[in-house]
Amino acid sequence: MPFTYPFPRPSVTVDVVLFAMRAGDLAVLLVRRKHDPFAGSWALPGGFVDENEALEAAALRELEEETGVKDVELEQLGAFGQPGRDPRGHTVSVAYLAFVVAEAHPVAAADDAADAAWHSMRSLAGRGRRAVKLAFDHGEIIALARERLRHILRDPLSHKVPRALLPGRFTLGELHRVYEAVQGGALTEREFRAYVRQHQLVEPVPAASAKRAKRAGARSGGHRDAHLYRWRRSRRRAG
Repeated sequence: MPFTYPFPRPSVTVDVVLFAMRAGDLAVLLVRRKHDPFAGSWALPGGFVDENEALEAAALRELEEETGVKDVELEQLGAFGQPGRDPRGHTVSVAYLAFVVAEAHPVAAADDAADAAWHSMRSLAGRGRRAVKLAFDHGEIIALARERLRHILRDPLSHKVPRALLPGRFTLGELHRVYEAVQGGALTEREFRAYVRQHQLVEPVPAASAKRAKRAGARSGGHRDAHLYRWRRSRRRAG
């Protein structure tokens, strides 16, 4: 005979905060809800966990079903279960964080999502008619995810998320823009380069082709160093 728990239980859902760099700004992938509650509002990709389904598997499934994005490495962000966050009843959501190169992951709305699109973090902070209306407590979840990303960038080599911040080869100018977008403020080139050197974050790409280096210079955004770099695979020992 199956065990029956004698007390009411909250439902379990998952949400995915998927970040990418777009047009020099940090952006988050959102879906427009097709059904109530919050029909027509933007929300994080996610949904209910199926019976006997692992949490991360549910998050990956919902992300692919609603946006078409797959093959993403997730990091658990936290649980959100404040009573009243979902008008359908007490629902606890386990949120996940990921970062991708947007061009490598085209989006297409499906399942119970009416639309799927990248939204800049600046647009989420807008007011009036241009403000993005978010469902549930997803604004709180996104804010916490950005704070976690800021923390990760303080020691990026200790986490798997930063490996997806940029293509395998990038310029210091591109990495500089990532740091500014995540931090939400300007960082002088001198400060940034000193930080990169101090923490030994990157290493030059050996034998980069002249053609690729030229392309890198075109996308360096005016920064003086257009050489190609990659995340350092291991830190050199001091001394």
